[in-house]
Amino acid sequence: MATLLLRLCGPMQSWGARSRFTERDTELEPSKSGVVGLLCAALGRPRSDDVSDLARLRLGVRVDHEGTMARDYHTAGGGPGGGVMRASGSVSKNAVLSNRYYLANADFLVGLEGTHNPLLDEIEDALRQPVWQLSLGRKAFVPSVPVYLPGGGLRDLPLREALALEPWPLPPRAWALPRGQASPRLRLVIESSFDDPDHQVRMDQPLGAAFEHRTFGPRAIVQDYFIKEAQGVSQQITA
Repeated sequence: MATLLLRLCGPMQSWGARSRFTERDTELEPSKSGVVGLLCAALGRPRSDDVSDLARLRLGVRVDHEGTMARDYHTAGGGPGGGVMRASGSVSKNAVLSNRYYLANADFLVGLEGTHNPLLDEIEDALRQPVWQLSLGRKAFVPSVPVYLPGGGLRDLPLREALALEPWPLPPRAWALPRGQASPRLRLVIESSFDDPDHQVRMDQPLGAAFEHRTFGPRAIVQDYFIKEAQGVSQQITA
């Protein structure tokens, strides 16, 4: 197996998995559906195109810097001469209020595991020269650093090992570690099996051939923590 690594870092990110109507949530790390959407933008795939090959890739996330959850209070419409279009096609004169949550100053190392085939090479090339603008969950939330790794992101390693061994990108002055702790304690979120007794469920697995149907199903993940040593050696610890 091979793993393609990419970095998702920006002042604002939002990875909703349960959003409905006026409450727009975010997970604490990138969602599978959100990452697949980012790949589609890089590859130039419209919503009507098949994404099953991308959805089959196994997703893992290393949280290099936990984001701070914040709320954006939104209003739309309600002004003079304005209105908001309803799903029925009619126009409402009332303002629509919504709460939209996002992560501030988060930094993630994302891994996509698959067989070492042309798809991973194609994705990496597309991340370097994307067809459409890349965003971190919402169109206005753009990355602050390139999504691709400058030296290349393909690793001939399984997913967890690739995430654990990759050097931490933040300088020592940014660690802000607790007293007595010499190395950062990082969180891993790895796509798993429903047979794993420690699995949790995320409703972000794209179903069907195309994104335009907006159908998502359950996905099993496991979380744990490890100490990232300066030499790149990782020590797993319990939560």
